[in-house]
Amino acid sequence: MSDIKTEAKEAPRRRRLPRRIVVPVMHDVPSEDLVSMAQALARKRQVVVIGVVPVKRRRSLSEAAAAARELRTHLKNDVSGTGIKLRPKIMVSHNPAHELCDFAGDKNVDLLVLPWSAERSPSRQVTRTVLRSSPCNVAILRGKHPGPKTRILVVLRAGSDSELALRLALDIASSENCSLTALRPEDPIEAETEIDATMGLEQVLEYLPQVEDAVLLADDTQQAVLEQSGEYDLVIIGASTNGKRASKPLDDLANTLIQDASTSVLVVRSHRVIDDDSGDAIKGIEAISILVDKWFAQNTFHSSEFEDLEQLVRLKKDQGVTISLALPALNEEQTVGNVISTVHTALVEEYPLLDEIILVDSDSDDRTREIAKELGIPVHIHQQVLPKYGARRGKGEALWKSLYLTKGDIVLWIDTDIVNIHPRFVYGLIGPLLMRGDLMFVKGFYLRPIKVGDKTMAGGGGRVTELTTRPLLNLFYPALSGLIQPLSGEYGGRRQALEQIPFSSGYGVETGLLIDLLEHFGVRSIGQVDLLERIHHNQPLTALSMMSFAIIQTVIRKLDARYGQTMLKDVNRTMKIIRRAKKEFSLDVEEIAERERPPMITVPEYRRRFRRSRRG
Repeated sequence: MSDIKTEAKEAPRRRRLPRRIVVPVMHDVPSEDLVSMAQALARKRQVVVIGVVPVKRRRSLSEAAAAARELRTHLKNDVSGTGIKLRPKIMVSHNPAHELCDFAGDKNVDLLVLPWSAERSPSRQVTRTVLRSSPCNVAILRGKHPGPKTRILVVLRAGSDSELALRLALDIASSENCSLTALRPEDPIEAETEIDATMGLEQVLEYLPQVEDAVLLADDTQQAVLEQSGEYDLVIIGASTNGKRASKPLDDLANTLIQDASTSVLVVRSHRVIDDDSGDAIKGIEAISILVDKWFAQNTFHSSEFEDLEQLVRLKKDQGVTISLALPALNEEQTVGNVISTVHTALVEEYPLLDEIILVDSDSDDRTREIAKELGIPVHIHQQVLPKYGARRGKGEALWKSLYLTKGDIVLWIDTDIVNIHPRFVYGLIGPLLMRGDLMFVKGFYLRPIKVGDKTMAGGGGRVTELTTRPLLNLFYPALSGLIQPLSGEYGGRRQALEQIPFSSGYGVETGLLIDLLEHFGVRSIGQVDLLERIHHNQPLTALSMMSFAIIQTVIRKLDARYGQTMLKDVNRTMKIIRRAKKEFSLDVEEIAERERPPMITVPEYRRRFRRSRRG
């Protein structure tokens, strides 16, 4: 057994291949436009050019030696200087489409970019066959690559092919600074009955202000889209309205555009096969993945990106902003001192990133406040702040009142029960806000080890997150489904945004903040940052159950506001808690009424202090 273990340890680890876009170049088709289009679509993917020489079945492959040499010379002269990877081996084959599909499956290829050339040409046959059987996404270009700062029209219909069309259109528009219009053709009869095959895309386009959204009603859809296409430099369309492998590689509308349009056309087919008979893969909320994937790639950071604290100090000074850190606390005497000392030493004394640190206590009955005072930190009991508005229990109440107590243009919060405190828990939040002026709010995430008996599970924490919050967000607010830990206690944002949104008073505060930020500023205003690992004291299941109860109330309140309903006023606000003592079970009743504070900008005392109008 020991020999087997040793061999396993010494076995070479398989190198992970980069994601790739592959451009097969054939001798009968110019390569420049295909390569340029692939580069516009690259978005951190490696572009690989492969020379392909198709050979008729009854001919010997050796007869293609001269053609292969000629193509290799052409690629070396015309392609190698573009900065992309050129595969030195020319693919000579009786069935190049089959070999291309095998290559795509073996080499982590996620997009093949092929030409649409003259009828009955060898390249045309290869393209049609690949369209039917490719294991990866396919893009077919007819015409020239129009280049930067041009006008793109993406035609959106039902089906996974349209989802891919929108993704690729966004990639091109972003990399080449092009204007982008989304056209959704509708049948007038279906429109009258309010059947919209692309209704899921409406939610996506709401969060993409850079895309002009247009709906086309026409009796002859093909002719109407064809006429519209002439006003653009490039038209992008899905190969069909479903993801199934049809007998024809292109449906009627895609075929009309690629044959008859007066402009360049890019037809795309997704590798995803849809089993549903309706073929309506993009209908409903699934289409939101386009938005979430893009957001996740662009708005997810790592704390190591911001380890250069001198640079952050320079950015802060150049922008003329002030930064406040508020520490909510309730009976945290074991950890609060180390949290304060660590952060103050690194981010006040050594690098002046923080302009103030305050403790907002929820009336602790241990030494939490005394420890903070001994360390020179201003201490406030949130029940005594803004007494005119009453005193509520809950962390959300402390956060809401900390907006009134702090002065900074950027306000941050971290929990005071962190055992493995490190300055990254703070500078990891500051970095994205200083680097990206469009971000209004940044949320931390991390591994959360949980102790079960004598064992520690590395990723076992976050039970309420995975069992309650993320399912609810995926169901009702899917634009937020890319957030890894929506309930993390480390987050912060710009005062100008935070003062405009309400705060739940209790456990629902994190969920409520995210939903309101989404609806006020859009998902692009939210970022998340990897803070590595957070060790804290795990709560018992009973406490987590009450937390979930409050979070569900918060989500229902937001849904009521969105749809003009009053469901929350009719629901039960008390929860039966199961207790067990001396092998006997009993029930206790806890009132968990998750209430909400209005936006701080509506509070007269706040407006006077910050010289704000009610509209901010």
